[in-house]
Amino acid sequence: MNMSVIQSMINSVDKPAVFISPDYVIQAVNQAYRTTFPDPVQIGNSHCYWVSHRNPRPCDECGEACPLKHCQETGQASSVVHIHASNEGQSFCDIHMRPIRDANGDIFGYLEVQEKITYASFMPGNQPLIGESSAFKGLLKVINRVAKSDAAVLLQGETGTGKALISQVIHAASSQKNKPFVVVECRDLSETLFESELFGYEKAEIAAVRAQNKGLIDVADGGTVFFNEVGDLPLASQVKLLRLLETHYYRPVGSTTVKKARFRLICASHRDLAAMVKAGTFRQDLYYRIAEFPIDLPPLRDRQEDIELLCRHFLAQQTDCHRSFSRKAMTVLMNYPFPGNIRELKNIVGQAILMSDNPRIQADDLPQSVLLVALDSHNDNAVKSLVALEEDYLRNILRSYEDSLDALAVELGISTRTLYRKLRHHGIDATQRTK
Repeated sequence: MNMSVIQSMINSVDKPAVFISPDYVIQAVNQAYRTTFPDPVQIGNSHCYWVSHRNPRPCDECGEACPLKHCQETGQASSVVHIHASNEGQSFCDIHMRPIRDANGDIFGYLEVQEKITYASFMPGNQPLIGESSAFKGLLKVINRVAKSDAAVLLQGETGTGKALISQVIHAASSQKNKPFVVVECRDLSETLFESELFGYEKAEIAAVRAQNKGLIDVADGGTVFFNEVGDLPLASQVKLLRLLETHYYRPVGSTTVKKARFRLICASHRDLAAMVKAGTFRQDLYYRIAEFPIDLPPLRDRQEDIELLCRHFLAQQTDCHRSFSRKAMTVLMNYPFPGNIRELKNIVGQAILMSDNPRIQADDLPQSVLLVALDSHNDNAVKSLVALEEDYLRNILRSYEDSLDALAVELGISTRTLYRKLRHHGIDATQRTK
């Protein structure tokens, strides 16, 4: 396959696309890619990691997963979510990469197609999803894939992990985005109300005129129905829901007219539905109907890198947004397990704002329940926390490291942006470091 054929293939892609040789050099590029990044692409000279990331070396040497490296190791297609330095600023991007083989079956390059993720950010702002941790990027990857399908999604995760918010994001990124998004709160749906709430009802009026009351399924026609806490449905209601999903037809209460259900299904539960199936409290056939694509939402304790970012995000949402957390207060939060996850963190930030008399929120301004857990954790461990060890390590290495921070980030296996964030978190002024 010659390069003119490759270029024609690249030009036919309606998203930013490049063809990259095994040494990371861009050999073909389409116009969508050229207009995405500020640096001009020089065919046969520009490296993909510099154009998209401004990295001096490949992504896997700068703290991020590299899809090209994975393709080289496995010979298979690969995908990953990265943060790219585009013309619109740094933003999340879903990267699809696959090896291209010649007539002999040997790999001679890699096709990369990019897709910008518009509903997430690693900076405080108006995007619904905020984060930059590996767990967060993994979540974005699965959301971006399933949103474009018609698969029934089951969101599973602890209370406060954002299941309701994720359901809205999936709907907004789907082909149903211009249709209704209807929420069914299963905790509030008793057996007696199930059919009338979902299917609607008709009742006789004067002169034999029948009044119709639309059910939620009718309201959602063509859109998405989100069954929140579906694990709370009684078994009798589970049977009715299963029948609806299997037949796609329903009849309003008191009516003789059969209607067809047209909607995208998303369910969520903080309960372990698989365990409930084994216990006989949730129907197995219904479970497999609603869990065509299960997504496990990570708890906040598995997203420690996102805690400081989320704190700044919640502060920015307040009318008085000129607040910040002291290093000691942030250290307490970074070591707190957050059993209530993101919802609890948002509440803690709100309480701290009310308790603080100064722009800089101190550890003593945090709720006593948080401080007590942090104190217990400190007393129960004779060794330093990982946060304290990281601070000591960074302070020590900066005293002796003579090269640039960009070079140090490469040596540490992280991006320069992540290094600066860590230094800022620990209150380390890199400009004052000794040589």
